[in-house]
Amino acid sequence: MTPDYTATLPTKRSAAAVLFRDGGGRVLLVEPTYKPDWEIPGGTVERNESPRAAAAREIEEELGVRVAPGRLLVVDWVPPRGPRTEGLMFVFAGELPAGRTIRLPPEELRSWAWCTPEEVDARMAPQLARRVRAASRALATGATYYLEFGETDPDVQ
Repeated sequence: MTPDYTATLPTKRSAAAVLFRDGGGRVLLVEPTYKPDWEIPGGTVERNESPRAAAAREIEEELGVRVAPGRLLVVDWVPPRGPRTEGLMFVFAGELPAGRTIRLPPEELRSWAWCTPEEVDARMAPQLARRVRAASRALATGATYYLEFGETDPDVQ
């Protein structure tokens, strides 16, 4: 049998994350042990795994909490940089169950914090902070945004 032609097509790296906000509008960030910049919780989409399933799995692995990711807020195309290939990053809305304790995997995450927009800008890489701002805007407006390296085109959005 001839292999399906789709097996010869390029593949893209992808990751999925969840944007959690508290009642005051602060965003939940986590501090990785393996790099200087903070992130929103999430991680790599594994082979044959949907982005939504990856987001749910990563939240359980990183925070010790089971959640069903909500609606899609942002898709962000990330260009190749250095040894990293291009990729697609998905951000979903999320809600932490009331009274749940966050348990971090100490080998992967050092700490977590609810952060104001100013703290997001200070703790995250610029392109990640732009992604979080767009996801927060999407959450507030009901929109879904397409980004390229965290940037939106206001004529398209």
